Amino acid sequence: MSRILIAEDETRLAAFLEKGLRSNGFTTATVPDGPSARAAARDEDFDLLILDLGLPGMDGLEVLRHLRAGGQRMPVLILSARDDVADKVGGLELGADDYLTKPFRFEELLARVRVRVRARDEGTAESTVLRHGEVVLDLRTRRASVDGRTIELSAREFTMLEAFLRHPGQVLSREQLLSHVWGYDYDPGSNVVDVYVGYLRRKLGREHIQTVRGMGYLLSA
Repeated sequence: MSRILIAEDETRLAAFLEKGLRSNGFTTATVPDGPSARAAARDEDFDLLILDLGLPGMDGLEVLRHLRAGGQRMPVLILSARDDVADKVGGLELGADDYLTKPFRFEELLARVRVRVRARDEGTAESTVLRHGEVVLDLRTRRASVDGRTIELSAREFTMLEAFLRHPGQVLSREQLLSHVWGYDYDPGSNVVDVYVGYLRRKLGREHIQTVRGMGYLLSA
């Protein structure tokens, strides 16, 4: 049974994560601050660390820096309210394996946890580069390109393109995209998905994202 260390100082969120992960077959332990996270990750045998950036005593990036400098290779999933691209890049460059922004859907967090634990068990790492046709997204460097041309994406645009690239050739509904990009804090009646699809089309080229009437959107090769 895989063991997950949760470093989160928000008591209700920590309890929510523990309950959800345990109900899905994981064993969990929770620590409320940076020094405790560093000590537990260093001294105990865990399969994954869910690490909040805003920890008291020592922030998450500093915890991660110490762990990687000490040779600790346990997969780390950063969970943070910080939606700034620079924070994501900083975390990934320090050696984080994934980054999920609050608010989030538990189903997405669970899927990412399973991917990381499975990769660790199999002794492999998930590719950090997603590609479909001429569209390429590097999750570690946060860089995107199309037809060999680098494009600049906002944090929301990047996350939406990641959703398309993780489901190549699959029609994604507006509800699926809302859930993936905006988490649980969204208005189902909003047209924000259509607006951001428009932004992506202008940057990628309209031919790369097709509208499937009555169903949603499709990333084409």
